[in-house]
Amino acid sequence: MSSSGEGKAADRMDPQLRIFVQQVAADYAKHGPFDQLSLSVARQVAEQVRAPWRRGGPVMRSTHETHVPCGSGRVRVRIYDPMERADPLRPALVYMHGGGWTIFSLDTHDRVMREYAERANVIVIGVDYALSPEWKFPTALEQVVEVVRWLNRYGGEMGVDPARVTLGGDSAGGNLALTAALKLRDAADRYALAGILVNYGAFEADCSEESDRQYGGEGFMLSRGELQGFWENYLGSPADADNPLACPLNADLKGLPPVFLAIAECDVLCEQNVSMAERLRHAGVAVTSHVYPGTPHSFLEAVSIAQVSARALDDAAIWLKHVTMRNG
Repeated sequence: MSSSGEGKAADRMDPQLRIFVQQVAADYAKHGPFDQLSLSVARQVAEQVRAPWRRGGPVMRSTHETHVPCGSGRVRVRIYDPMERADPLRPALVYMHGGGWTIFSLDTHDRVMREYAERANVIVIGVDYALSPEWKFPTALEQVVEVVRWLNRYGGEMGVDPARVTLGGDSAGGNLALTAALKLRDAADRYALAGILVNYGAFEADCSEESDRQYGGEGFMLSRGELQGFWENYLGSPADADNPLACPLNADLKGLPPVFLAIAECDVLCEQNVSMAERLRHAGVAVTSHVYPGTPHSFLEAVSIAQVSARALDDAAIWLKHVTMRNG
């Protein structure tokens, strides 16, 4: 994983987030070069390093897990309910964690999901989708689609209004949120979503040399080499990079529901997120996008110490309330 360092680009980082980046880098460094670890050890290390950042935060009224049947077997979901039910049915956010389709879990993103649940007063359903490279595209995508269809059939039993479901995620999870929405748009049942929430999403299989030069070195959270490795893990073949359900910058985006994009300025993915916002607008999609100054990839995980992370969560919560109220 990228580690702490110096440079003009790094100097632009929010001081509170610089602490986050430096601490994460120091914790990874205790285990040796991350790219030389076996996959199983790398996943264990990633869980350990991210563990301090999930602590604290909102307390849910209830949290429970269940399994959703799908073509690849069953996918585990974790359901966060923030408060006593004031209405029979409430909106829901189906959330997919980041980690390049390869690492991270429901646990690493536990606090992020609890923050959304409380701030937006929505039921959050975290999806423990199948990781790569053991499971290649489109397995994780198909699992997300099946979770949405399951909510349409059975969501009312847990207080979810099927007409007010949004998809969300960060990084690789943001990719899954957007591509699942595309697949649902084109499906025979044409399931309607209330919106799509994407945090620093991965929309194409590489970044520019300029993005890597500015934000891919020491002092940041994601490098071009890591990005390429994650995509190699996810895609079944290089030809899959042309598939719009893998790389949605290639997609026809018309007919999607409203989209919220939280864009990290100091991130190798910033350019493609700005491009996605422009393409969505050109396609006639209602887009709300914010580029948060001084923020690196994964900055929402630092909500315990960074004011800009809390602000981004609040911005998304306001948007979630708006799009789900409009569809209520």
